Amino acid sequence: MHEMSLAQALVDQAVELVRLDGCSRVLGVDVRIGALSGVMRDALEFCFPAAARGTALEGAELRVTEVPLKAMCRDCRIESRPKPFEIQCPHCGSMNLELSDAREFKLVSLEVE
Repeated sequence: MHEMSLAQALVDQAVELVRLDGCSRVLGVDVRIGALSGVMRDALEFCFPAAARGTALEGAELRVTEVPLKAMCRDCRIESRPKPFEIQCPHCGSMNLELSDAREFKLVSLEVE
């Protein structure tokens, strides 16, 4: 399960930011997970408390925003939100799509005390 290593990297990054800013405790962590990132939200939410244990993030709320896949059809110029691995324009049926960057896994913000 690579979500444990992702949770640990997230905690490490946040701990460093908190140390640099001189804060004592993190109340919330906001992250964005793209539809094509390969990150399983449930697994990340399960692993986060264990990774945060003993740090300034212990007890912090993990708030996840899922970023949907967006596609622009290069043929008819219609934007759509296809499901991952079912990538076809719903308007014209073309598979000539330009996909948005839905591979992100990003720390967006920290709510600190």
